[in-house]
Amino acid sequence: MNAFTHAMQLAIHSGEYWWGGVVQDGVHMPFPSGGYAADLRNDFRGNQAAPLLLSSQGRYIWCDSAFAFSIGKGEICLRAPDSRPECGEGFGTLAGAYRAACRRFFPPSGRMPDPLAFTAPQYNTWIEMPYEPTQEKVLHYARSILEHGMPPGVLTIDDNWCEDYGVWNFHPGRFPDPDAMVRQLHAWGFKVMLWFCPFVSPDSPTFRDLAARRCLIRGEDHAPLIRKWWNGYSALLDLTHPRTLEWVNACLDQLVREFGIDGFKFDGGDPEYYAAEDGIHAPARPEEYCEAWGRIGLRYSLSEYRACWKLAGQHLIQRLRDKHPAWGRDGLADLIPNGLAQGLAGYAFICPDMIGGGEIASLSKADFALDQELFVRTTQCATLFPIMQFSMAPWRLLDTEHLDGCLEMVALRRKMGPEIVRLARHAAQTGEPILRPLAYEFPECGLEPVTDQFMLGEDILVAPVLRQGATTRTVVFPPGAWADEDGRCLQGPAEIEVEAPLGRLPWYRRVA
Repeated sequence: MNAFTHAMQLAIHSGEYWWGGVVQDGVHMPFPSGGYAADLRNDFRGNQAAPLLLSSQGRYIWCDSAFAFSIGKGEICLRAPDSRPECGEGFGTLAGAYRAACRRFFPPSGRMPDPLAFTAPQYNTWIEMPYEPTQEKVLHYARSILEHGMPPGVLTIDDNWCEDYGVWNFHPGRFPDPDAMVRQLHAWGFKVMLWFCPFVSPDSPTFRDLAARRCLIRGEDHAPLIRKWWNGYSALLDLTHPRTLEWVNACLDQLVREFGIDGFKFDGGDPEYYAAEDGIHAPARPEEYCEAWGRIGLRYSLSEYRACWKLAGQHLIQRLRDKHPAWGRDGLADLIPNGLAQGLAGYAFICPDMIGGGEIASLSKADFALDQELFVRTTQCATLFPIMQFSMAPWRLLDTEHLDGCLEMVALRRKMGPEIVRLARHAAQTGEPILRPLAYEFPECGLEPVTDQFMLGEDILVAPVLRQGATTRTVVFPPGAWADEDGRCLQGPAEIEVEAPLGRLPWYRRVA
């Protein structure tokens, strides 16, 4: 790992709050909230990261390379290996600091994902058929979506649809006629994404071919490295080699051309799978591998990432990492603070984890029992995120009352879809986050600590229920008049306890 060559100490002002670094640690933001430390050079905690820190008092810190930083005793201490950190000041507010950093370091591309990602829920096969997707199961899943009154949307066929890792053809035993499958899904109104990773299974013709062309990362003996990841042991693509990128692009383009695939879920680009001493074509730090993996998705209108470095301002869909089917930490409670961290890192087109939790180990336990209330509340929390995603089939798991609660949220999503598309277009042109902390829109109101509510754009306040068994919740209303879904107005600034029975998501529109 590269040694530190640059350092910065910055005093934290009285009443000043900071955000940034690792998205998965959004639950600790804003800083200071006690001592905190992170090293962006080797661990993104399984999610996105950015070399950016933002202050509620209009300051930012940016560094072109990954850095380590700590917060405590009234100061930020930052150390960087290759690039000198830059501090910008005098931008007034959190929004001012964000906009200044955005203009300078990650200007918007002007592109957004396919509008279908915003107007309807996304669907993923992962929980319904983990590691065992088949043509029959995928078509049954899609047909069931429509039969239960849910709209067609983007449908992702997840891990193990292919012959092997690196052999990116449909498995002929599980998908006897993938062309007919995709045509049927398109006819029903779905768009289709496929899971894709940078790993190559050893002892395959593809492995031997890529090794001979020096497209795989090599060890000290100059032979391809075999490294452990969550699905076993594989070789890794050398993403610094032009021949490797040509091969990856050819694999993806073949799937688009032959079957009409609409996009890809790019998984496994985490920097912890790479090391500075790896044998590669051109020098690169681990986080630069992650960035190179992200750039591959820029060619498509539907590209989803879980781990990403830089690439803020681009049209990539950024999903929060897999969450446990739980109410507290690493479950429902993480979605909003980590989503806020995504937006402030410059990732506008964000998606919480799969509704109900996508952490497969928890869901696969013999004693797992679905909490139907949690499923409904997770659906509510996701409904007014920029993108929402189902995997577990609610019609299979829920009784009538809880299924109706989910279907009501899907109806709300369809109603709000055109408005969310407008916000996505605005984000593509300006770089503004779609999902924002209250303090972003209402500076100097003392709202920085509010991390269980969010603003959708400038005018929509969303306050999901996050506690088990709760039928009310306290909503922090910023200054102004706020109308609920029935047109009743509440006046802020105020903290008001509102009714929130199981079927209700508290959300409000600014009217004055």
